[in-house]
Amino acid sequence: MDLEISTDQSSLDFDFIYNYLHGESYWAKGISPEILKRALTNSLCFGMYHKGKQMGFARVVTDRSTFGYLCDVFIELNYRGMGLSKKLLKSIFEHPELQGFRRWSLVTSDTQGLYAKFEFTELKNPEKWMEIFSPYKI
Repeated sequence: MDLEISTDQSSLDFDFIYNYLHGESYWAKGISPEILKRALTNSLCFGMYHKGKQMGFARVVTDRSTFGYLCDVFIELNYRGMGLSKKLLKSIFEHPELQGFRRWSLVTSDTQGLYAKFEFTELKNPEKWMEIFSPYKI
């Protein structure tokens, strides 16, 4: 399969990303276009393309030195089951600006098995982690 993975923000298909996150994802359902645009602008984004058409996405919120928060990872339904999420994640973890981190984190409800293949584990000390959670208002 002729695939390209790029961090070029100008190549991102905003409508593709927005439609999935706003309408189909369980984690960002209801996100506004304005919030998503700001999130993309302030993240290192990875677009996955087949023959120039975007069919996958992920982003990393990071200081590019010590910490990375992996989020919004998805592959378009028609392309799932082909190992493409693994290729996308491999590209992220090999990116030169994302090396030597002290900590990576992510939150997922249903793909722990995928991320375990990339050495993610459950929190070793969850009692030390805290959060403020404010779901999007629809």
